[in-house]
Amino acid sequence: MTLPTLVRRQPLRRTAFKRNTKPLADVRARAIKSSRPKMTPIRRAARGQDCTLQLLGVCNGDPATVVLCHSNSLADGKGFGLKAPDTAACFGCSDCHDVLDGRRPRPEGMTYDQVQDYFRHAVQRTHEVLRAKGLLA
Repeated sequence: MTLPTLVRRQPLRRTAFKRNTKPLADVRARAIKSSRPKMTPIRRAARGQDCTLQLLGVCNGDPATVVLCHSNSLADGKGFGLKAPDTAACFGCSDCHDVLDGRRPRPEGMTYDQVQDYFRHAVQRTHEVLRAKGLLA
């Protein structure tokens, strides 16, 4: 079986669309956001601190893995493409941070509300540390 040949009935015409004259590299460079968030003094202060989140059965207790864990709540200022402010965050080890952000399952028998309670208490303890360092009024 042979396929029929396609025959153009009308000649090609130019369209009214303008051609993009900018080089593709320039267009790509503007579209890409910076890959790293801005480091603030509060985020830097998390390095080497003890985990204040300390989820039972999760926390690895390693100060080398502690980062500033931001809230995932809309009420705290998080939104699509927005991170909650540093004042709505706590010091958390990598394992606790993974559970808080949902990259790792919660421990057996722990509810979402319990994790949020741990987070709220951790924020208070973190604020005490930050006040002692003079980073929070």
